[in-house]
Amino acid sequence: MKMLRVAQAATWGTSSTPGQFNLLRWFSLVSLFIIASVAAGLGYVSTRFVVTESVERDALLTAQFVQSIGLAEVRHAGLSPQISMAELLDPRQDANHPGLSAAAVAAARVEFLDHIEHLPDSLLAIVYALDRTIVWSSNPELVGQQILDDDDLDEAFESRRPVSASYHEVAEERDEQKFLTEPKYLFIENYIPMFNTQGDKVTAMVEVYKEPQDLVRRIQRGYVIIWVTTVLGGALIYLGLYWIIRRASLMLQSQQRQLIASETFVALGEMSSAVAHSLRNPLATIRSSAELAHEIADVPAQRNITDIISQVDRMSRWVRELLVSLRPMNDDAETVDLVVVIDDALAGFKTQIARTGIQVQLNVPAAAPVVSQQVMLTQILNSLLANALEAMPTGGVLGIKVQEQSGQRVQLLLDDTGKGMTAQQERMVFKPFFTTKQGGLGVGLVLVKKIMERFGGSVSLTSREQEGTRVCLIFKVALGEEHGTQHSGSRG
Repeated sequence: MKMLRVAQAATWGTSSTPGQFNLLRWFSLVSLFIIASVAAGLGYVSTRFVVTESVERDALLTAQFVQSIGLAEVRHAGLSPQISMAELLDPRQDANHPGLSAAAVAAARVEFLDHIEHLPDSLLAIVYALDRTIVWSSNPELVGQQILDDDDLDEAFESRRPVSASYHEVAEERDEQKFLTEPKYLFIENYIPMFNTQGDKVTAMVEVYKEPQDLVRRIQRGYVIIWVTTVLGGALIYLGLYWIIRRASLMLQSQQRQLIASETFVALGEMSSAVAHSLRNPLATIRSSAELAHEIADVPAQRNITDIISQVDRMSRWVRELLVSLRPMNDDAETVDLVVVIDDALAGFKTQIARTGIQVQLNVPAAAPVVSQQVMLTQILNSLLANALEAMPTGGVLGIKVQEQSGQRVQLLLDDTGKGMTAQQERMVFKPFFTTKQGGLGVGLVLVKKIMERFGGSVSLTSREQEGTRVCLIFKVALGEEHGTQHSGSRG
């Protein structure tokens, strides 16, 4: 039951089920929505801020300019400093200034209004009296009208500070927006209060409609810069976070696979221990009995007894492979002569090689010290040679080549001309419990991969059906005595 649960966990870890939480997909969707919303909000707020600040700055400069013109024209006309231009703008109030020259008052008013009419980028200029009556306008049709229920106008009179607003379209319901030239894009409405001499009362109001071309172009450029930087910034943030989460997701998947593999080996270890204890003694008894029977049996019976001994040895090898593959490894690396281990392994299969007529092509240097463990490396080569020989039951060529690579690496290539594998089988060879051999356990290559990676090496396999298989082992080169004692021996 535990093995079944581990196998199910392995399936769940490598495939996507409807109920499984996909971290990368949900992050992609949620983060995209949040970042896009924040970027859009920041872009909107930024553009509105640019427009508002630009309009208010333009209104302040216009107000200062208009008020300075009024003060300058009063002085230029030689009028009393006790009078302000605001008190001279309403012709209906001329009778209230008996001490002033009517010609001088009229000249000052005309000069002031001429400056207002010819303000740069001006669309329309209006002068309101205290009772909201238009006493002058660059559009003569508006003179004499009384504008009531205009909140902006009332606010300007009451607050005694410049009031500005921006528009994109003309408001037909506003009687004072009767332009001689229609605005093209953005126009600004400025209310500029004109104060009495004491500066404590607004006695007239100048309204100026402007379409500042330079300001409009700057605002448009600001729009482009703000939105481009907002989009690029949001995209960079999204891509950066996506890259981080993707790497984290891959690491989690890798750790999940490692955890499943560890659980698999733990479960298999428990099973193998039980199998070993249950089978070792019966197998040893069967083999001993078969050997005794072989000595007294006739020739036909001896062939059958030999098969029994061979199958018992095969089952014993399976048990040993299980125990070795699942036994905890230590990380004590040794300097091992790869060539010596190859010779020892070939010597163990000498009888089988001769019986099947396999030709061995050996291309190895005099010595090749690598980082590994003597026992583990022997187990690796025994497993690989057994696979290669089983793939060539009627003979073939076994190639073994050792060569140095750049970067302090040694490569071992083991080729056979056996039946090979399909592409699907090739992809699955390093999966636990996968085997192409009838009755195999599927732990041999898993053990090879586990041992190679434990000592900083790697293993890869390529195969073609009916052409053969190549296994490539990459070892770290042993440097001096830093990895322990070097194991050596004679080449057989």
